[in-house]
Amino acid sequence: MTIISAILVALVAIEHVYILILEMFLWTTPRARKAFGTSKPFAEDTKSLAANQGLYNGFLAAGLFWGLIYPEAAIGHQIQIFFLGCVLVAAVYGGLTAKRSILFVQGLPAFVALAFVSIS
Repeated sequence: MTIISAILVALVAIEHVYILILEMFLWTTPRARKAFGTSKPFAEDTKSLAANQGLYNGFLAAGLFWGLIYPEAAIGHQIQIFFLGCVLVAAVYGGLTAKRSILFVQGLPAFVALAFVSIS
């Protein structure tokens, strides 16, 4: 069970690295605009805001990776629970205020990972 939970946590972290890249570096590209449902003018106008948002996603990923590599397993476990909880809160907020799909794209993987971390 521990290996499965570690894989799931890593996948959530990788997803947030991907979001960081989209928001910080690719925000105005067609790929990012399609992913976030934005227009070219909107993307240009909000480029700095998106970069800031991407940085926060990077912090979530860093925390999850930190929890995975922490040398004391019990503390690493708690770090993972904390950061998965942060991802869930962000996903619920984003799903309610921005796009409902955030609940499924970010929230569901975090929820599943949290469930596995909690029972491992």
